[in-house]
Amino acid sequence: MKLLQITLTVAGITLILITAAFINKSTSSKTLIQRTNSGNGFAVVELFTSEGCSSCPPADAVLARIQQEAGNKPVYVLAYHVDYWNRLGWKDQFSNPQYSKRQYQYSRQFTGQVYTPQVIINGKSEFVGSDESAINSAVTDALNTPVSVSLKLQGRLRAGGIDLDYQLTGNTVNSQLLIALVQKHAVSNVKAGENEGRTLSHAQIVRQLYATDLPPANQGTEYVHLPNGFNIKDWEVIGIVQNMNTGVITAAARALLSAGPSAL
Repeated sequence: MKLLQITLTVAGITLILITAAFINKSTSSKTLIQRTNSGNGFAVVELFTSEGCSSCPPADAVLARIQQEAGNKPVYVLAYHVDYWNRLGWKDQFSNPQYSKRQYQYSRQFTGQVYTPQVIINGKSEFVGSDESAINSAVTDALNTPVSVSLKLQGRLRAGGIDLDYQLTGNTVNSQLLIALVQKHAVSNVKAGENEGRTLSHAQIVRQLYATDLPPANQGTEYVHLPNGFNIKDWEVIGIVQNMNTGVITAAARALLSAGPSAL
């Protein structure tokens, strides 16, 4: 099955640009180290952010702390830089209209509004991205919620890409497998827009996002192209299983690349 970048329909959704300040919510082959998550709860923390949003840097800091404090717990942090703030004079180098479309899809499920910074936990609940207390509480609840779907990911790194083998158990009807290529850290010097003159630190930046429909056997192999600048030390691969009707994320797993520069 061919792996495609996600395309989401946004017809009929009105974009409302609201900052959190105005919302009433506080060829050699290498292998991937396999990590699995089965039955003990997990938390996928998705942040919608932008370098053009003055309310976003505190949320970026919250997500960085969550990532740091998670340790070996099954907490998966994904920061999507949306593109709709680029009109204010600063183009976020990490922004992608694909991520804005993902947020629009979620807006049908929650308030109907699209704003930054917004955090969504396991596709079930949403919060202002700077509301650290609420987010931490939701993450704790998610970790303590039993799951019925498990995902295993392992891969083979080769020049220009990764062959990912996936295997799932449980009910995956109406679900897709999403693969995020994540840059763990970056720093930007913002020269215009609402954050003009600031040096911004980012964590867990989603640089590419792919989706594939799951076959009846719930297993397969997909090839993922590596983005420019990819390296083993500073990036990671995160897979999530999401019900496309409800938006609920039912499983997640991380694969860390083994060292081996000859494969790149």
